[in-house]
Parts: sequence; structure tokens; C-alpha cells
Amino acid sequence: MEVQTLTPHLGAKVQGIDLSKSLTDDQFSELKALIVRYGVLVFPGQKLSQDDHKRFAAMFGDLHVHPMHHTRPDIDPHILTVKTDKNSAYTAGNGWHTDVTCDERPPAFSALYMKEVPECGGGDTLFANMYLAYELLSDAMKDFLGGLTATHDGGLPYVGAYKSTPPEGGYPVSKHPVIAKHPESGKPVLYVNSGFTARIDGLNPLESRSILDMLYRFIESTPRLTARVVWEPGMLTLWDNRCTQHHAIWDYYPHSRYGERVSVVAEHRPEAFVSGG
Repeated sequence: MEVQTLTPHLGAKVQGIDLSKSLTDDQFSELKALIVRYGVLVFPGQKLSQDDHKRFAAMFGDLHVHPMHHTRPDIDPHILTVKTDKNSAYTAGNGWHTDVTCDERPPAFSALYMKEVPECGGGDTLFANMYLAYELLSDAMKDFLGGLTATHDGGLPYVGAYKSTPPEGGYPVSKHPVIAKHPESGKPVLYVNSGFTARIDGLNPLESRSILDMLYRFIESTPRLTARVVWEPGMLTLWDNRCTQHHAIWDYYPHSRYGERVSVVAEHRPEAFVSGG
């Protein structure tokens, strides 16, 4: 495998591997080390069937079923269609977020296989490094946020933005630490996102909104955190949801973009980072 970094701190392009084939134990171990190190891996020039796509993702864990699957029960529960064209009311992921953090055990990894890109250009995805986001906070802010939890609510995007009808019982709602510990690196990450985080627990509404808005503006306005994936047909990108956020840019109207995503459920719910622990 040939590995070329996208930025020094986030993202790498991996060539010389065919993901339509079963990987050897050594190949998988190398990829696992790379995704933990770089957070985002880009694999250009792949020719994958849906079964190939799912087989590759399943090497990292159990496949995820999206909370909105009830709206399309006729399709494969493990394949999330990511399609935008001139008739779309929105494009999925058009804002900084981490995938499905409303779940008790959110996806650890997501793998998006792009089949169609806008002929005009555009449709890139930005990724942001949440290790670095934590590091750039002041010591006083790290101390304040440490030990707090936040409520993540699936109704925010799925009802509020996408206008879908909730399933019986509603979309998932879960509490996660504001500063989480990555289960493999052991390092702290900032774990709130504008897509799903509804409030910081224990603060009054004004305090919670002010702190969350400040953190979101910090992520949006700090290019140093980011790496950019420029899609091409046949490219698969794998990312670690436990230490990244991403933003799919809708800058190609009225052109089309089409891909399919398979995600992997984390083994455990996010754990709080304890300084010195």
C-alpha cells in the first residue's frame, strides 16, 4: 500500500489495495492502524458491489442500521443512500456533524462509496479533527467542559431539518460526554456537534446555547482543523466518527451527486475522558 497524507494532522490517501477482495490479516491490521492515526482514509479507483462494500465495512464491526430506515423499509438496512439532485429539498450532511450521535452506541466508522459526482465540480466533503479542536481550547475551557454530558437528539436533523415522520417512540435520544476518550488512542476529543447535540446537561438553556454556539463557531471558523476530500467516481472514504466531524458541501445545484454509505456500530458507548486518568 502507498500512503499519502492529506494534511499533517488529518487524512490520508491509500493506493495499491483492492477493497473488492478479501483483505489479509496483515492488510487489515495496517488499515486499522492507519485509520486510528489519520482519522480519514481515502481509497481512489475502487470497483465495489454493495456486498463488497458491506464486507469491507464489517471487518471493523457490526453494521449499523440508520434511524431513518423505517421511512424506506424496502431497501437494504445497511446501505444508506446519499443522493442529491436538482429536485432535492436538502442534501444530507450539509453542516458540521458526527454521524448519528443520537444513538446510544453511535457509529464508530463510516464508509462512503461515491458513484456519481457533479459534472461541474464541487460536492467535496470537509473533515475536522476533534483531537486538535480539544487541544486548541484554553485550559480553563477544558476544565469547565470536562465531566459534563450533553443530550444528542435524532429529532433535530431528522424532523427539524429533513421533515421526516418519526418512528413509534420517536428518534433516539442519548447522553454522551462533552469531552470523550477515544477508545483506541486514549486521547481526549471534543464530542458535541451541531447536527445532533441539543443541550449541555446541567446548564440552563441560555448557558447551554451560548457554550454550544461558541464551540460550533470555533469549529466552523478554524480552517486549521480541517482536511478536504475531493470526490471522484469509484472513491471510497472511511472515517473515524469518534474523533472527527464532517460537512458535505452543497455547492453544485442543479447538478447531481450520488453515493452509498455503510457504517459500523461502536462496541461501547462513548466514555468520558478523565484528565490524568
